Amino acid sequence: MTDPANQAPNYETDALIADDIDAYLDQHQNKSLLRFITCGSVDDGKSTLIGRLLYDSKMIFEDQLAALESDSKKVGTQGQDIDFALLVDGLAAEREQGITIDVAYRFFATEKRKFIVADTPGHEQYTRNMVTGASTADCAIILVDARKGMLVQTRRHSYLAHLLGIKHLVLAVNKMDLVEYSQDVFDGIVADYTAFADSIGIEAFTAIPISGFKGDNITAAASENTPWYSGPALIDHLETIEIANTTAQEQAFRMPVQWVNRPNLDFRGFSGLVSTGSVAPGDTVRIVPSGKTSTVKSVVTFDGEQDEAVAGQSVTITLDDEVDCSRGDVIAAADNPPEASDQFEATIVWMDEEALKPGRGYWLKLASQMVTATVQEPKYEINVNSVGGADERLAAKTLALNSIGVSEIRTDRPVTFEPYADSRSLGGFILIDKITNATVGAGMLNFSLRRASNVHWQATTITRDDHADLKNQRPRVLWFTGLSGSGKSTIANAVEQRLNLMNRHTFLLDGDNVRHGLNKDLGFTEADRIENIRRVGEVAKLMTDAGLIVLTAFISPFRAERDMVRSMMDECEFIEIFVDTPLDVAEKRDVKGLYKKARSGELKNFTGIDSPYEAPDTPEIRVNTVEMTVEEAADHIVSQIMPLK
Repeated sequence: MTDPANQAPNYETDALIADDIDAYLDQHQNKSLLRFITCGSVDDGKSTLIGRLLYDSKMIFEDQLAALESDSKKVGTQGQDIDFALLVDGLAAEREQGITIDVAYRFFATEKRKFIVADTPGHEQYTRNMVTGASTADCAIILVDARKGMLVQTRRHSYLAHLLGIKHLVLAVNKMDLVEYSQDVFDGIVADYTAFADSIGIEAFTAIPISGFKGDNITAAASENTPWYSGPALIDHLETIEIANTTAQEQAFRMPVQWVNRPNLDFRGFSGLVSTGSVAPGDTVRIVPSGKTSTVKSVVTFDGEQDEAVAGQSVTITLDDEVDCSRGDVIAAADNPPEASDQFEATIVWMDEEALKPGRGYWLKLASQMVTATVQEPKYEINVNSVGGADERLAAKTLALNSIGVSEIRTDRPVTFEPYADSRSLGGFILIDKITNATVGAGMLNFSLRRASNVHWQATTITRDDHADLKNQRPRVLWFTGLSGSGKSTIANAVEQRLNLMNRHTFLLDGDNVRHGLNKDLGFTEADRIENIRRVGEVAKLMTDAGLIVLTAFISPFRAERDMVRSMMDECEFIEIFVDTPLDVAEKRDVKGLYKKARSGELKNFTGIDSPYEAPDTPEIRVNTVEMTVEEAADHIVSQIMPLK
């Protein structure tokens, strides 16, 4: 079959675009919009397929086509023929290597529907970019090279698409022209994929034999090269897929509040995107997590008030009552509200070069909510590369780049959520590194842990203020941090002696002493160090509740964990004291002989040698033990923290 694109056709775009752009836009305004992704292994033809869709749907202007023909001759991979992949591979590195690196989004339309397609990378190292593209997709086209059959990335991307809740999957067996349009080859690949799909819970998919380069079964079915295939063309199938917004409108009403809209004293509204359901004036709604109820007074858009808002619309809602509602809250149907919890089981896709640090605090962003979350050591990692399927569970201490695992997550306050299987908007989240602000992970909440709803704070009559007043002092945490051998414990002991002489009620938590009891089960890996500090922080918090002045002497090498402890305390109660001693000076002291062992390799993960120490940026107090004696340092600290009442 001859491809008309390779015969320099008389290519003309929709004349209406040039003649009357307003009429063209009006024509497309009411068409439904389908978001889909193309994914699969390297060089399966994803970019070529999208380029073909753009070409056949007349979405390329004449000057773009001329540039494409020129680029195809210079850097194309199809000889003198048009290389459709160049329409999508926009990065220089992509064109040089003939691969997709970043997610590329393209728009096109047919007579029946509008489309946004995301071309996602096939390389394993760019799996995180595939997750980004899949997070908003209604459909995934899994491409398979007919010559190679199913590969590791075919399984990986299929599993991720299923995990991310994409209901509609298309198995596009591409490059059929390179296997002589063999039905046996096609049937064999479909049989292999069917067995794999069954193993991971994919209930249905549509298989289509195509040639992205030649155009077989892309926009027109019944290609003369595949007389044995009687199914729909790819574009015909995409035009009939049910769109998520249609299904979302049938669910209970949910709207995460993005912004409290107060343009003047007479107007107070709550703005956001309706994620599911519909809402109209007179509806009774509930604010979650507070539980307060009210009635919708009006639904307002840029064009004014309207009778109803449905899933997919951004609106402002006003209420009859002056209820407490702010960014991060969710306005929901009063008789069917979502849950709120602070402990969950979640499936996490790790997206950072630096591995997950269990116990470390990360920002968790879910809808419009932002909280601090700690991820526990994974229950298991999912091996998506196993030949028999993606259900093999591997033991794991952490998650590396592109790993998928299941872990428990704790947040510092309740968040409003729904299981990801029920709601993408209230079940999907990202994890953000607090130091770099980089997105390091994406996840799906599976369910809240039962103990989260069963464990409550017990109200007590005697408060922490009562404890402090009885001791005639203000609770404090004096957090000494510095390298081993810097003098933390010695100086902390001297400070406690001085406070004791002043009739202050104190307690000293020393790093070595705590590891003999409370933390004797912990080693010195980065994860264990994080957990060590978390436990000490919890103990210090309880002691301040008792009205004590707590002194702690720990290396506590990571800023994130020191900040985590600071966040546990009331304002101004956490005082970071940096015992600033150069490494060479601390090593010369080597009172315990630890540096010598670390240098010889007998002691692993030793701070300053083969494990980092992150010095405080802005400690409340800094003492230099090269310039000051122990007595001078202790006197300086006491003078800085006085008065204690």
